[in-house]
Amino acid sequence: MLLAHLLAKWRGSGGWYGLILVFFIYGPINLFTAHIFNALFLEAFGVDGTAVITQSEETSSTLNDQSIWAYDAVVKTAEGNDVVTRFDTMSASIYPITNAIMIPPKGEMFAIRYIPGLPRNFVIMRDLSPYGKEYLLEEDRRPVEKAAAQFAASPNNKAFIAEYRRALAAFIAKRRNDADPALIANYQAQLDALPQAD
Repeated sequence: MLLAHLLAKWRGSGGWYGLILVFFIYGPINLFTAHIFNALFLEAFGVDGTAVITQSEETSSTLNDQSIWAYDAVVKTAEGNDVVTRFDTMSASIYPITNAIMIPPKGEMFAIRYIPGLPRNFVIMRDLSPYGKEYLLEEDRRPVEKAAAQFAASPNNKAFIAEYRRALAAFIAKRRNDADPALIANYQAQLDALPQAD
């Protein structure tokens, strides 16, 4: 209100009082979007570091019928400094932006980005961290497992055979260099064992 009043007096226009409405609307919205803008900013302008959660505890608060958790963490900066920090489910910034709040497991090192001089404010780089890579691998396996279940239900269905073949081939092509070699060998054996399509 003070800013709007000062701008209205300084510029000689009452239109600046509209700022009161803007800030009134933005305030509640900020509660739910601040972590998103923070994640985008830190991903774009931050420097790389790592962190590890040292303790987690369930709070008495909930969000969408899910408990909110509080986390203690140690951030290792690019300069090698250790910084103790604390965050919770609601304040965690995670990139890429998704509807799911995926926090790394306790004790596992994960990738972050932060602004030098302010390492307590960081974004979790999910897809660059071990837990995020595992999540993405499981997402890529999902079509294979679905196709395998369909094929098991009806091994003579040509459409199921073709879908299973496509899913296996797509996974192998995408994950040949970064998945467990035993998994790739297993999927390749399944692909080779499939009946040939007519």
